[in-house]
Amino acid sequence: MDNEIRILVVDDETAERITLGEVLRLEGYRVKLAGSGEEALNMVQKEPPFELAILDLRLPGVDGLQVLEGIHRASPETVVILITGYGTMETAIQALRKGAYDFLLKPCPVDEVLVAVRRALSEVKAGKQRRALVSQLQRTLQELVATEGVITEIPEPTIDESVVQVGDVRIDKAKHLVTFRGKSVDLTPTEFRLLECLMNRANEVCTPQELVRCAQGYETDAWGARSIVRVHIRRLRRKLEPDPEDPSYILNVRGVGYLFSTSGSS
Repeated sequence: MDNEIRILVVDDETAERITLGEVLRLEGYRVKLAGSGEEALNMVQKEPPFELAILDLRLPGVDGLQVLEGIHRASPETVVILITGYGTMETAIQALRKGAYDFLLKPCPVDEVLVAVRRALSEVKAGKQRRALVSQLQRTLQELVATEGVITEIPEPTIDESVVQVGDVRIDKAKHLVTFRGKSVDLTPTEFRLLECLMNRANEVCTPQELVRCAQGYETDAWGARSIVRVHIRRLRRKLEPDPEDPSYILNVRGVGYLFSTSGSS
């Protein structure tokens, strides 16, 4: 339930911190507020783990990236969204490489923040379900071994939730790295997230509006979405497709949208 989800909001601007906190509380979340990086780290160390944290990048003293690192040391499963009015491509990439889930720019509409929060929490839920399944599998294996009377050590199952691979294309979300047939591919943050959205729904058609919502976190009309996505799809094809003019992976479904095809993989 939402009222069991704990969110930490860290922003030195009082009005923005309080406003975002109230909006999240109205959505049913349990919210704690911190006005500095030091206060945030103190909360993280003394309180139960937060499911999600929203951090302002520019904080006096201990900045957002330092808080991000401190949160991940204390609670690796906490998902972190950075939000700032002073973002650059370099800071976005640095934040993602340090483990941030998302990077939003001020002024950021409340609806856009809520979309990012819901998307992040859905991944938290999916991760917990996967870990529960792995734990259940391990217990079942142990019971089978005990029943057979075989003394052996069962290795701990591991799942790398940060890696998505479809055919020849591999995404490492933790390292913000994409490889194609083992070779690194240099993508912008938007291209990276767009590719991730397509690969998470491999062989399914995604409309331009769905892709904008997934990759950018906001809603737009059909015409605007087509214009936005078309540019990024063209760039992705140039970087991933052996023949961008005759794509094998990122396919256009006329009048509907795009899909990432596994049949293009060798």
